[in-house]
Amino acid sequence: MLKQLIIASALLSSVSAFAKVETLQVDPAASKIVYVGKKVTGQHTGEVKIANGTMNFDGAEFKGADITIDMTTINNTDLTDAEYNKKFVTHMNSDDFFATAKFKTARLVTKTVKKVKGDVYAVTGDLTIKGQTHPLPLKDGETFSVEVTRDGAVAVISFDRTKYDVKYGSGKFFQGLGDKMINDDVQLTVTLKTKK
Repeated sequence: MLKQLIIASALLSSVSAFAKVETLQVDPAASKIVYVGKKVTGQHTGEVKIANGTMNFDGAEFKGADITIDMTTINNTDLTDAEYNKKFVTHMNSDDFFATAKFKTARLVTKTVKKVKGDVYAVTGDLTIKGQTHPLPLKDGETFSVEVTRDGAVAVISFDRTKYDVKYGSGKFFQGLGDKMINDDVQLTVTLKTKK
């Protein structure tokens, strides 16, 4: 009888612990990703919209997130010439870059989450672009920093685009590019807001 009570108590504790984890929905309209892509002669910036996502919490403590990105919404925010802006965005959507007609979404999923201090967490994750998934950060043992509350999160991350078969203008794969060479690393500032 005592053994049965101990087992029952353990099961109830496990259920109770699991039940504390709450999933909050991300508000796509209030969330965004800002990208910075650099080249020899300067840089370009723009935004990509969040399609949907979830953030998990145990009380106030962040436990992880799963975000789907709408790659068809890529835009540019630094080119003021309308014709050049349209040409740039069309190129970004093409097979040279993100092939958005075929790969309409990307995905960012946390793998490990460790609280550092206050609202700051050290995180690792997986980023999927063009159907290919690679870890973030790429180097083993490294993490990226995320500032999180139940209202949302902000993180600055970077990824090597060539890992996702985005090789256009890369000095790794093409010689003699000169000032037309584009950096392989792309920086993303991810801002998430949860639904009220």
